[in-house]
Amino acid sequence: MPDMEHWPTGRLLSTAARLVEHAWNERLVRIGVTHAGVIALGVLDSQGPMTQAHLAQLVRVQAQTMGKTLSRLEAHGHVARVRNDLDRRSHMVSITPQGVEALREAQNIERTLIEGGELMSEALRGQLRNVIRELGNPRWQLAVDVPGLPIPVVPAEEIVAAEEPEKAPAKDAGDEAAKAAESA
Repeated sequence: MPDMEHWPTGRLLSTAARLVEHAWNERLVRIGVTHAGVIALGVLDSQGPMTQAHLAQLVRVQAQTMGKTLSRLEAHGHVARVRNDLDRRSHMVSITPQGVEALREAQNIERTLIEGGELMSEALRGQLRNVIRELGNPRWQLAVDVPGLPIPVVPAEEIVAAEEPEKAPAKDAGDEAAKAAESA
């Protein structure tokens, strides 16, 4: 075992995240889902049927990536995709009863991943939410509130500020000439 006492926090966090995901995926394979599949099932369970594109947007992945995830889920009977009546180019995706059962089992696997339930401690969850809020806000201009997903909510004033271009004072030819003369 490496000497982790001197590792920077970022290395500890990224290593722990990878190990948790690997351990979780090793257990999830029994029920025919992946970590990405559990997230998609969770959104469908809480939000109801939606287009594949909208689901991808909520989960913050590319539509093609979501398509691959949904193909695996569909092959195991966890989701159903039907042609969208309003737009024949898209599909509506819904969770099946088998998908609901797989989601509940996956949630139980997450709760019991580490003996003692340290992953579910409210202190750890709070610290992780703070990290996600602080580091996620600059990357995620608009947050989507999806139950079960740790996506931060961006204050309205930040959204407005991001949408408004900065107004630079109008420059006239005299200003430009003065600046050019100063730098010469």
